Amino acid sequence: MTERNSKSTSSFAKRKSRTAVAKPARATAPGVIRMAAIQMASGPNVSANLAEAERLVALAAAGGAKLVALPEFFAIMGNKDTDKVAAREEEGKGPIQKFLATAAKKHKIWLVGGSVPMACDNPKKVRNSCMVYDDKGKLVARYDKIHLFGLDLGVEHYQEEKTIEAGDRIVVLDSPFGRIGLSVCYDLRFPELYRAMPDVDIILVPSAFTATTGKAHFETLVRARAIENLAYVIAPAQGGYHLSGRETHGDTMIVDPWGVVLDRLPRGSGVVMAGINPAYQASLRKSLPALKHRTLDCSHIQIQGKAIK
Repeated sequence: MTERNSKSTSSFAKRKSRTAVAKPARATAPGVIRMAAIQMASGPNVSANLAEAERLVALAAAGGAKLVALPEFFAIMGNKDTDKVAAREEEGKGPIQKFLATAAKKHKIWLVGGSVPMACDNPKKVRNSCMVYDDKGKLVARYDKIHLFGLDLGVEHYQEEKTIEAGDRIVVLDSPFGRIGLSVCYDLRFPELYRAMPDVDIILVPSAFTATTGKAHFETLVRARAIENLAYVIAPAQGGYHLSGRETHGDTMIVDPWGVVLDRLPRGSGVVMAGINPAYQASLRKSLPALKHRTLDCSHIQIQGKAIK
C-alpha cells in the first residue's frame, strides 16, 4: 500500500495521520494471498470509529485483501476505562458486531474485529474479545483475551483487571488461508500461549501497545513470535494520540515466518498489506523443522531435586 498525507478531519484527535491509498489489486504468484492489517487512532465515539474503520476496510478490500484485521478496541478508546463497559455488547447483538458482519459480507472478505467489548457476568467488566467473521458475514470464532495488562511506571498506570474479565480458552480456527491462532495485545508477551496452538500458520495480534512499552518491545516481540513458530504474524495496532490523552505506539506490521517485516505503518490511520505464501512457509518448515524438534516437556520441572508441577 502507498501512504500519503491526508488533510481530511475526523474525531481522531491530535493524530499524525497518514492514510493508505489502495492500489488496484495486483497479480500475485499462484497461491499467494493478500492480507491487510489496519491501524487506527480511535476515540470515544463508536459511530465515528466505525465510519473510519469502514473507510479503511474498503481500502484494504480494494487492494485485493482477502483477510483484513482491525486493531484492539477499534470501535472505542474511551476517555475513561469504564467507557468500554458502557459500550459492551451481548454476542450477536449491537452496532459493533453488526458493522463487522455487514462489512465482511459486503466486501467478501474475512474480517477480524481486533477486539470488541463483550458483556460478561460481572456488570462492571467486559470480555476483551477478538471476533472473526467469514466472507458471508458469519461469526466463525471468538477469543477472549487471557492476559490482562498491568503497568506502573510512576506517572503511567494501567490495570486492565479493573474493567476486563480474563478469558480462559485458547482459540485457533481453520480458514481458506491456513490455520489461524488468535491473541490480543498483552498476550504477545507470553510465548507459551502460541506454543499451545497446534500447527498454526497465521498468528493474529491486534494491539493497543502504549507508546512506552511499544517503542521498547513491540517489534521484537512480534518478530520473535513469527520466528519461533515459523508463522506469519499480522499485528494491527492503535497508533497515535487519543482524546483521553493516551498515546499508543502503532507500528502495525505483517511479518513473515523468517521474521522479515513485509510491510508496516509507524503512525496514524492506514492500511498495511502483504502476501501470505503458504508454499514459502512450507519450504521454511521443511528446511528448518524446529517445530518438530521440540522435546522439552515443561509440565514437570525439578529445582534442586524437588519436582514441581
